[in-house]
Formats: sequence, structure tokens, C-alpha cells
Amino acid sequence: MTMVSIGITTYARDQDGRYSVPGLYLDAVRAAGGVPILLAPGEAAWESLLTKIDGLLLAGGGDVNPDRYGSSGHTEVYGVDQERDAFEFQLVPWAIGNQLPLLGICRGLQVINVALGGTLIEHLPDEIGDEITHRLPPRLPVDHAIELTPASRLAEIYQQTVFSAASSHHQAIRDVAPQLTIAARAPDDTIEALEMAEHPGLIAVQWHPEMTAAKDPLQQQLFSAFIEICRQHRQD
Repeated sequence: MTMVSIGITTYARDQDGRYSVPGLYLDAVRAAGGVPILLAPGEAAWESLLTKIDGLLLAGGGDVNPDRYGSSGHTEVYGVDQERDAFEFQLVPWAIGNQLPLLGICRGLQVINVALGGTLIEHLPDEIGDEITHRLPPRLPVDHAIELTPASRLAEIYQQTVFSAASSHHQAIRDVAPQLTIAARAPDDTIEALEMAEHPGLIAVQWHPEMTAAKDPLQQQLFSAFIEICRQHRQD
């Protein structure tokens, strides 16, 4: 079977100058038959790299700089990194313009939305209350229900419209970018997934499917479907 290579964006440099990304992303890609290739912020030859991969996965991590969506910020904003923002905000329009399959997870969904002109809620608890917990303190994951839009590509992938998934975010979509459509919500109406009609290979979710994919076939199914999209893209 033809190798399917998936570029995965790493986290920002840590205090020791090291780049990293949780291994669960790599595990889920490998379990789906893909070969992960790490893409670190600051790479000058990023465009050349994107021409050599079959799909792009934007991983989670720290917050997007509020300046990028016209916000004055919030005291709970954390982990902002100019180098990572600059890198990923180059990758998104290139991937869309070249129809490269694109999977955004948590921060990845937010980057895609902001890169296309959307905005974010700076701190979700301030605006939606505590009906649904989207992250436990200090920054720990928690499961909550996801409700997919019945006619969405995600509903076709999951073959059901309601399930529970791991969540770990304090921000969410406020204004959806014009090119995107809502594909899922939480019971408190928080937007949990976005898609793009003009780019069938773009999938963006607010939850963390990689956290439970090893034990939950439903979440692993998302990675399997994405790898298949990438394989078809490679053959086209």
C-alpha cells in the first residue's frame, strides 16, 4: 500500500529551546496507516515541505494571539507564541488554496477559523457558564457530549450524530469565518467542529480525538477517514 505522509505541527519552543508534540497524535496517525512527519515552527522551507506530504494536521497547544482576531485579550489567555502563530498562519491558506487535506484539532480548529477571518471567545466560562465543563482545572481533559450536524461530512465519518469525546479548551469559536460551516456543537451550543464546502478534505474539531483513539474506535475512525482522504488526494 502506498505510504501516506501526514505533517503534524509541533508545539512552540519550550524554555530549553526544544520542540515537542504529544505522542498520541503520532499514535493515532500510525494506527490509521499514516506516517507522521513533524513540522516545527520557524521552518523557512515550509512550502517545499507541504508539497511533499499528503495531509496536514494542526495540533493543539497554546492560545492564538488575540491581536490576530482583533481582541484586546483576556487574563486567562496563555501560551501565545509568535513563531508558532506565524508558521501556522502561513500553512492554512496554502493548504486550502492547494486542496491539501487539513485536519485541525482544538487549537488547530481555532487557527483555521481565525486565518480565514473568524474570531474566538477569549475565555469560554465567562460567556457560557458552567452547564458544560470543557476543561477541568488547571488544564485537564474532561469528556462531554458532541452533537454533529446530520448532513455534515463528520456525521458521515462517525456514522452517528451524538457521542462523548475528550475536551480540553477554554476558548472556542465566536464568529465563524465566511468560508466555513458549523458541523458540531456541545449541548451548551459551543461550536465543536467546522467544515468547508469548497475543500472536502478540511475537517476541524474542537475536541481531542487523539486522547481516546487508542481505546475508542469511534475516535480512531476520524483519523482513519482522514488518512483515506489523504490517500485519495495523493492518487488524484
